[in-house]
Amino acid sequence: MTSLLDQIKQRRLNLGLKQHDMMMRVGMSRQQYQRLESKGNPRLDTLELIAMGLKSELMLVPREKTEAVRAVLEDTDIDHSAHNSRSSETERPLSDDPWRGLLEDDQ
Repeated sequence: MTSLLDQIKQRRLNLGLKQHDMMMRVGMSRQQYQRLESKGNPRLDTLELIAMGLKSELMLVPREKTEAVRAVLEDTDIDHSAHNSRSSETERPLSDDPWRGLLEDDQ
């Protein structure tokens, strides 16, 4: 599993941003951001600012749902049968709402 700091760096690179660009997005100098990205231990409020600057969200995902969330994020096929068993035929197809049911408690 990729570390959170590696994920932050990868997201920044995917957006085509340089470390210097983060100054305008999150209000920290390039040196501060560079230190955080390389070996930092950021506070939660700093992580929230960085997530906003990277057009991202921080989430707490239950361990048993992690695989399903990763599959959706990677746009791979997963077995949604457990989630579809509670849905009615009048609901939109899962392809229209891939997040439906992923974070509900299994009962």
